[in-house]
Amino acid sequence: MKERVVTASKDLRSVTFGLMALVVLAALPVGEVRAEDTTALAVSDCRYEQGEGKSGSAAFPTDDVFRPLMADPKQPQFFASWQAAQVRTDRTSANVGSVGFGENFGFYTKREGCSGWQVGLLAGVFSQFNLDAPSSDLINTDFVVGVPFSWRAGNWSTRVRFYHQSSHLGDEFLLGRPGFNRVNLSFEETEAILSYDYRWVRLYAGGGYLIHRDPASLDRSRGQWGFELRGPAAPSPILGKALEGLLITPVLGADFKALEEFKWIVNSNVVGGVEWSRVGSNRRFRFLLNYYHGFNPYGQFFAQKIQTIGFGLYLAF
Repeated sequence: MKERVVTASKDLRSVTFGLMALVVLAALPVGEVRAEDTTALAVSDCRYEQGEGKSGSAAFPTDDVFRPLMADPKQPQFFASWQAAQVRTDRTSANVGSVGFGENFGFYTKREGCSGWQVGLLAGVFSQFNLDAPSSDLINTDFVVGVPFSWRAGNWSTRVRFYHQSSHLGDEFLLGRPGFNRVNLSFEETEAILSYDYRWVRLYAGGGYLIHRDPASLDRSRGQWGFELRGPAAPSPILGKALEGLLITPVLGADFKALEEFKWIVNSNVVGGVEWSRVGSNRRFRFLLNYYHGFNPYGQFFAQKIQTIGFGLYLAF
């Protein structure tokens, strides 16, 4: 119990430091922001379309110059999904509910149209629940907090971020498994991703390096790459005039990761479905099917080989 309280205290300190960073950065002088500059930056969502607005700078931008990775299981975002999961090592299976809460919050950006740079704060929580248990037991939760820097020049964009992650098992999971071999997984990682967009295709690649890690025996390096396809948007046929002006877009994406810790074996996550959006709004709603094959991407079970298939609802702001 004492160990769990100490670990929880570390999480509280991490979140506190993140909030302190938000307050400090928000208070920094960012120069004069003219009304015409902020108007130009609001012309389009630079994550999904390349605007032709005037050059400008602004605090608290509503979008980013780097598009979040749609198929990355650890992308901070809001979602809820159901997964039919199988542990490949012992052939056990379970129905798993997976939820995530998080987002990138932009502090300051300077751009010409959609080319430029941005700095902000990222925070996220990822939890998994055993839906086969009588009380849908919490299995594991990962906490993530960090600082992302993004940059774009035309079709090229990149994201560099430094972040902390710590992982914890659920109370019901531990109570039902006395003597479980708990791992105190915690690390800080520096990551860089380079992306190229061409019309309806996006390709990206990069990697990460662990600065500090617990257990200290973990290998430090990983590679990551993937692609995204976005079809043409069309008026949504659902509910007719009740949702007039809503657009529907078919989407498909795949994310691949290879870790030095696991001899560079490739972990694959494929998602596909539809996205609803409205012209002039940064909000998006997705219904996605997904298939995952590889080592468990979530916390305490990182050395576990799994395979999952399911679907989920995703919100983007």
